[in-house]
Amino acid sequence: MTGSKPIVAIMYDFDKTLCTKDMQNYRFIPSLGMQVSEFWDYTNTVQLNEHMDSVLAYMYAAIKLSRERNIPLKRSGLEENGKGIEFFKGVEEWFSRINKFGEENGVSVEHYVISSGMKEIIDGTAISGEFKNIFACEYLYDSDGNAVWPKTAVNYTNKTQFVYRINKGVLDVSNDIDLNRSMPDDSKRIPFQNMIYIGDGLSDVPCMKMMKSYGGKAIAVYQSLDEKVKELLRKDRVDYIYPADYSEGSGLDLTVKDIIRNMAISDKLFEEYSKQLKSIGE
Repeated sequence: MTGSKPIVAIMYDFDKTLCTKDMQNYRFIPSLGMQVSEFWDYTNTVQLNEHMDSVLAYMYAAIKLSRERNIPLKRSGLEENGKGIEFFKGVEEWFSRINKFGEENGVSVEHYVISSGMKEIIDGTAISGEFKNIFACEYLYDSDGNAVWPKTAVNYTNKTQFVYRINKGVLDVSNDIDLNRSMPDDSKRIPFQNMIYIGDGLSDVPCMKMMKSYGGKAIAVYQSLDEKVKELLRKDRVDYIYPADYSEGSGLDLTVKDIIRNMAISDKLFEEYSKQLKSIGE
């Protein structure tokens, strides 16, 4: 909680949710002198041949290919790549507008990224400062600043770990003790029913299903309304589907505001119930 004010957490995938394509495709892969398809074909080959996790495979490929081309893979270079990210309509104005709406309705809104993309690239984007925390793949660097090993790998199924971290307020990824410690529901920092997850597809299904199961809300955004997106709604894996348009007055904007308003009212009603229960003696 922030003072006595309830918190609403909005969690986002990044690639094709906030930006228009995989973040590596904008500048990183071209910087290697490769076509986008060439890089991902190589990554897929490594994954299949080595029976490797897909996320670890692309992180390994990035290091290996950079070394082979004598192009240092450094944090500063990856952050610089973040400047080339192209966002969906309205994204850059979205956060201040939603934060203001939350304040007007008596809640604090916090924004989080849970992504299988590169944290360093996200850190270099124009919107990185809007997030309370960014959970994404990250490298460990040697004394010369070169990436040598994955420090954090976020794949499609372990994304749910970070939802629990947000729920409990345990944001340090090295702190597993507090993450796994039993905690009463009423002492958790952000209850699941005050959470919204926004993603773009099948890779987000574990988090979306988690929201559906625990009382939060799940929203899928899309660039084109194909059958895969429709199936998410038909199979009750999400609550809503919308075009990836974050501008004021869009369907996504209006529905997220309605959800926040509803969460704020629910918190007020629960607070009133708790006061009355206390006044008559539990």
